[in-house]
Amino acid sequence: MSGPSVSVVIVSHGRPESLLWCLSALAGVEYQPFEIVVVADLAGCAYVGQSPYAGRVKLVAYDAPNIAAARNTGVAEAAGEIIAFIDDDAAAEPLWLKHLVAGFELADVMCTGGYVRGRNGISYQWSARQVDRAGRAKPLLAQEKLAPFVAEPEAGFAVKTEGTNMAVRRDVLVALGGFDEAFHFYLDETDLNLRLASAHHKTALCPSAEVHHAYKASTRRKADRTVTDLFDVGASTVVLLRKFGQPLEPRCSEMRAEQAERLAGQVGRGRLGADAAAQVMQSLEAGFDAGQRRRPEQYPDRLHHPSGFLAFLPDRRGSVTLSGRWWRRGALRRKAAALAAQGVSVSLYLFSLDARFHHVRYDAAGYWEQSGGQFGRADRDAPLLQLMGFGKRLKQEQNRVKPTRG
Repeated sequence: MSGPSVSVVIVSHGRPESLLWCLSALAGVEYQPFEIVVVADLAGCAYVGQSPYAGRVKLVAYDAPNIAAARNTGVAEAAGEIIAFIDDDAAAEPLWLKHLVAGFELADVMCTGGYVRGRNGISYQWSARQVDRAGRAKPLLAQEKLAPFVAEPEAGFAVKTEGTNMAVRRDVLVALGGFDEAFHFYLDETDLNLRLASAHHKTALCPSAEVHHAYKASTRRKADRTVTDLFDVGASTVVLLRKFGQPLEPRCSEMRAEQAERLAGQVGRGRLGADAAAQVMQSLEAGFDAGQRRRPEQYPDRLHHPSGFLAFLPDRRGSVTLSGRWWRRGALRRKAAALAAQGVSVSLYLFSLDARFHHVRYDAAGYWEQSGGQFGRADRDAPLLQLMGFGKRLKQEQNRVKPTRG
C-alpha cells in the first residue's frame, strides 16, 4: 500500500563521496512512492552522473555556498506532496520515510522531524528540542514512546526540527515562501520552525524516523569536527535576531562565550593552535557585522511549478542478519556486501570477546554494521558490563534497531 508522494531533497557542496554514501543508504529505504532531488556543486553532479543513480534522481547543478537557496532550488524541482530533507553526510535507516511520513497522519500536522544519531551510531546527537526567537535551543519534554506525537513547546518557543531529518507539506512550505535565503548556512530550518509556529501549524516529532549523522569535513570544520570558520554562524545569528525583533545582546555575547569554550577545548586536545582559534573567533565577529547588513526575508518566486514526479525504485528490500566474531570481519563484510548487491538489506553484527563499547556505521556497499564487545554496552546509559551469551546479545541488539530497520 502506497502513502503520500514524497520528494527527498539533498543539498551537497564539496563532499561528492559523502553524497554517494548518502544515496546508497536511501537506496535501501522502504517506502513508496518517493523521488530524490539532488542539488549539488559540479563535482557532486559529476559523481552522481557516473554512479548507479544516474537518471534515477533529479540532478540539479547549484554551486553557490548558500544552503537555504540550494534547498529552495530542490523545492522548486520537488513534485511530492511532502518534501523531506536530509544532508549529504547523513545515512537514513530503512524505515526512515515510513516513520517520518506517519507524523502527518496526526491532526493538523504540517511538519515532521525525526531523531539523529551521532558519530558512534548509537547515542543521539539530537532528539526532541525546542527553540526560541533568539535561536536558543533546549530539550523538549517528550513522550517516552516511539510513535509520532504532536510536540507542545513552552511559551515563546517553537518545535525544533533538524535540517538533516525533517519533512514539510509542499503546499505549506511554498505558501510560506520556502527557506529564507538570507540564512546562507545555519538557522535556516530554525527560521522555518518559527514561521510555522507563527502560522499556527503543528509539528510532529517521529522518534523512529532516524538518520545517522557522520559529520563529514566541510569548509567550516575538519573531519574530526575541529572548527575552522564561524562567519556564517555569526551572520545567521544576527539575521535571526533582527528578523524576529530580538536585541543583539545578550545573544551575541552568549554565542561568543559558547564558541570560545568550544575552541578552547579543541586547543586543549591539540586539534587547533591558539592562533588559529583566535582567527576562528575573528570570523565569528566578521559574521556578526555582516548579519547587520544582510536583508532578511529573501524568498524566491520559483517554487510553484515543479517538474514531473520521478519515482525512485530502491535497490534493496527485506532484512537479513549476519553475525560473527570480530576476527572474521573480513569474510563477513564481503558476504554482507554480496547480499546487498543482490538486493537485500543487511545488518552485520561483529562481537569481540570483551567489553568494548559498541558502534554502528553504514557502509556504502549497502549494509549496516554494528561492532563491539559481547559484554560491552551499546546504549551509553546501560551498565558497563552486559554478561550474556552471544545469541542472547545478538537478539538484544536486533530488538534495539527493529523499530528503525525492520
